[in-house]
Parts: sequence; C-alpha cells; structure tokens
Amino acid sequence: MMSFESTISSQRPRLRETKYDHTYFGHGKLLLSGEYFIMDGAKGIALPTLLGQTLNVKYTPSFDDAILTWRSYDSSGDLWFESRYDLWRFRCLDEKPNEAALLLQKILLEARKQNKHFLREESNVLVETDLEFPVDWGLGSSSSLIYNIAQWAYVSPFELLFKTFGGSGYDIACAQSEGPIFYQRNSSGPYWSPIVFNPPYRESLYFVYQGRKQNSRESIARYKKLNLEKNQIIQDLTQISQRMLESQTLVEFESLIADHEMIIADALGVEPIQTQFFNDYWGKVKSLGAWGGDFMLVTSNRSKEATEAYFTLQGMGPVISFSELILMRNENEHQNQDGNVTYH
Repeated sequence: MMSFESTISSQRPRLRETKYDHTYFGHGKLLLSGEYFIMDGAKGIALPTLLGQTLNVKYTPSFDDAILTWRSYDSSGDLWFESRYDLWRFRCLDEKPNEAALLLQKILLEARKQNKHFLREESNVLVETDLEFPVDWGLGSSSSLIYNIAQWAYVSPFELLFKTFGGSGYDIACAQSEGPIFYQRNSSGPYWSPIVFNPPYRESLYFVYQGRKQNSRESIARYKKLNLEKNQIIQDLTQISQRMLESQTLVEFESLIADHEMIIADALGVEPIQTQFFNDYWGKVKSLGAWGGDFMLVTSNRSKEATEAYFTLQGMGPVISFSELILMRNENEHQNQDGNVTYH
C-alpha cells in the first residue's frame, strides 16, 4: 500500500510553460462531526485540508467562434479529463461527451445564469486545473472546483453548489477557510465560524483511506428518503461537536466518537464501521462524511508504524497523520469560550 509521503512525492512538477491570466485555489475538506445531519441544522466540525485544487485561466484572441478548452490534471500531473465547449451556449464540442463533460457543462451554464456576463468576451479560453490529491480520495475535487469556478465567475459558490451538486455546503466553506471551522446550515442559509481545533492528543489522530470512493450525491439522496425525527438527533450531534472541540484527553475524545457513531448508526439503521470490520483494533474508528467510503478517522495510542501496519493488513491506506493533512491556524489566533476565533 502506497504511503501518504510517496503518494504526494510522486506528483510530477508542473512543466507547462503557459503564463496564466488568472489563478484560483480551493482547499479540500473533511467533516469530523455532524455527518448527514449538517444539512438539517446540526453544527459540525469541518476541517480544510492542506491539499486542494488550482484553476488556471488563459485568454487568447479569437478570430472565429470563441472556444473554451478545459484540461484537468491529477495529482501525478497526468491529464485525466479534457473537453471543449463553444462560449456562446457552452455546447460541448466533444464527439461523445462523457458524464464529467456534461456535469461541467451544467456548472458553467448555472454560473452564466447567475452572472450573465460570465465568459461573454470574444476570446478563446484555456482552463487547466491541478488537483493535489488523488481524484478518488473524496477530499473535495468537486467542491474545490465549484469554489474556484465561482471565484472566476463572480458568483456565490454556495448557490452554485446548491443548484448543481447539492449538499450542505460545508465543503465550500472549507475551500475558502484557513483552518478548522464550525459549520451549520439552517433556513437562513449557511453559517460558519473559525475555530481552533488543535487538541493535545492530535498526534494520536490519523485519517485512513478505505480504498473506495463514496458517491456523495447518492448518499445524500438515500439520507433524504429516511423518515426520521431529526430534532433530538441534531441537538445531540451539535452538543457532541462542541464537546469534541473542548475535549482535552484522548479518552474523552474517544468516548465522544463512540457516542457520535452510535447516534448515526441508529438513525441510518446500520452498524458502526468499527463493529463491522475492526473489532480487534485497539483505538476508536469513526466514519467521516457519507458513511461507507472515502476516509475514516482513527485514534491510536501506539506508533504510526504500528497503526499503519494494522490497516495495511486490512487492505487500507494510506494512513495520514492529523498534522500532515489538516490546515491549521497560526499561533496569533485564540479561541474564546464558544470555540470561535479572535484575532490579535
């Protein structure tokens, strides 16, 4: 199983000589608490990642019908997506447009709907995106793309997300944040505030890739079909999120993980992931975001080598430490009693 260090170091340098006119960047994301219930008002802890996605734009004169050429490169520097569109109606010019090309078309059309002046220039446009993590990791390749396109088009990234992919919007908040946040969405819209989540036990926290990518849109659709009394669940998860932020010991944090897992498991009618697959593991295991794929959080009071060895035997990895993956705030920011950040 490839380690995180080798995965990142395998990225080839960007050797393209294009001088871009505009460059935009959005961070990746992980949702520590709240899960699906973030969409219905639960407050959760969301974690922007150090790794993200860049969107580069180059304009050149057009002497005919203006064309948008879109190229996306993965974390190894390889081209994984390419498509072309006319700029008048964003008609895809590919002979047989694939699902990704049609989804991008939908995003561009919605951005144009929100800003009628978007890409109305008589210029050819080249867009090249660079992803800093593997596409199948589920760290926010779609949300960072939405955020970057919204910056470029001068539209609301939240509205662009809600009209295309759907979801809670926590990933959009992460894309533009410089450290952990509390995120909540209610009837008046999304709300988030910066927090300091830098617990004394952070060296005992790891993120493990399960080896399969979860389709967030499908998971959200299944959740919305559930007939649940959500008010008490939302209150309980919000309280757990606050207590997670305040916890000072690994034992306390692990207890909160267990409580959180049980609440979600009962609501979804499934067993917690640790009960299903990791009964013999010495720490705690918590699903993140859409249950069943992508990353999980694990705690460990043993060495990283021992923790990696355990999950490698399960066919999972890489195992990434908290400090390797999560974007943290600087030391000049201080947390008040509510968990929010003040700046000095």
